Amino acid sequence: MKKILLGLVLLVSSCTVQKINKSLTKSEILNQGHMGFMLLDPEQNKVLVDINSDKYFIPASNTKLFTFYTSYSVLGDELVNGLNYLERGDSLIFWGTGDPGFLHPDLKNEVALNFLKQSTKDLYLLDNFDRVDAFGPGWSWDWYNYYYATERSALPIYGNVVRFKLEEGQNRFTINPKRFTNFLAAEKTDDWKGYRFKRDRYTNLFSYQLGDKVKVEPFETDIPFVTSAAFTAQSLSEETGKGVTLIQNENYLKLDPKKLQATPADSIYAQMMKISDNFLAEQLMLLVSDQLSNKLSTSDAIEYAKENLLADLPDELLWVDGSGLSAKNMFTPRSIVALLGKIRAEVPLEKIKAYFPAGGESGTIRNWYKADEGQSAYIYAKTGTLSMSNALSGFLITKSGKILHFSCILNNYALPSSQLKRELEKTLYLIHDKY
Repeated sequence: MKKILLGLVLLVSSCTVQKINKSLTKSEILNQGHMGFMLLDPEQNKVLVDINSDKYFIPASNTKLFTFYTSYSVLGDELVNGLNYLERGDSLIFWGTGDPGFLHPDLKNEVALNFLKQSTKDLYLLDNFDRVDAFGPGWSWDWYNYYYATERSALPIYGNVVRFKLEEGQNRFTINPKRFTNFLAAEKTDDWKGYRFKRDRYTNLFSYQLGDKVKVEPFETDIPFVTSAAFTAQSLSEETGKGVTLIQNENYLKLDPKKLQATPADSIYAQMMKISDNFLAEQLMLLVSDQLSNKLSTSDAIEYAKENLLADLPDELLWVDGSGLSAKNMFTPRSIVALLGKIRAEVPLEKIKAYFPAGGESGTIRNWYKADEGQSAYIYAKTGTLSMSNALSGFLITKSGKILHFSCILNNYALPSSQLKRELEKTLYLIHDKY
């Protein structure tokens, strides 16, 4: 009798897998480009569906899964290093570690600011800005005006963006930081289709479109500013109410500094993963490098991760930045699924749910992959979107209580991403409902 029941269970399971496979391979939508898909039952260590999982794809922001795991492994989930500093007589010499939290408009961390304010010593900012390229390898030059390509830097301040905000009942924008108020101009247009903020390519001069028939309604946008050591020193002087002198001295960078613990890592991980924040991802890799060697090098952090944390993945990682903005990143779906297994083994499930976007509930998939009414989310996964790539990888909870690991990467589709998501949504719900 037990053998008969076991046989029936296996038969039903096999039929379900066939339906899942068919929903992907016979889809008129998904057959219009290049698809890689893997579905794994980790309890049985059994691959349920495998479509091109050994092929390389451009992962877009699925790259952040690797950034997250590397950061979590090296930095932990408490406080990250906000400043490196040395005390020499009546001087406090400090420099950046890559921590993005310093007066960030959302993270709002003031630990480093208060540390500098309370110091009785003369303040000297050591210029290590040349250690960090503002843009990553393979990024497009014309992204400079958009939040998703905010400049990377050694010591970010204000999140390296200017936030322009118009609230209900207001007729003027509030500008954070206020120091940019005199650098904003309105440009009249007869074809008003929104405020359309933009920045000059090389300077911190901002403008926005203004028409005669403007519909005044709440509005908010973040535009990157041009970073520099001089700008940061001046901003720090204003924020601390003290003189901050910019200095150059390579020898100080070779010393072993004291470290100021500042921004909660948890808050960085959650914002990076949920809204797919590229800036935070890039700065995390710099923090990893600082933690490992007191240097700021994304490539060093990546090499460390590949050699010490990810050497057991099935395929070599072609990995160049923290965010996934670069089309030079290429991973296989089976390597991503293997990474998800490492995340599950080392990160508590409640933290995964707190960090990852939840289908129908939060982050970049709050409008997709919704559970049945009254039920909790069944998808916790990282999205990825570039003009040539759509990706979704993470954890799927079935109605029977199983937690499955999956990775889907779609490249080279001449279709709106909404169509691809709608088609994938059908398959993922089928897995949730039937498996």
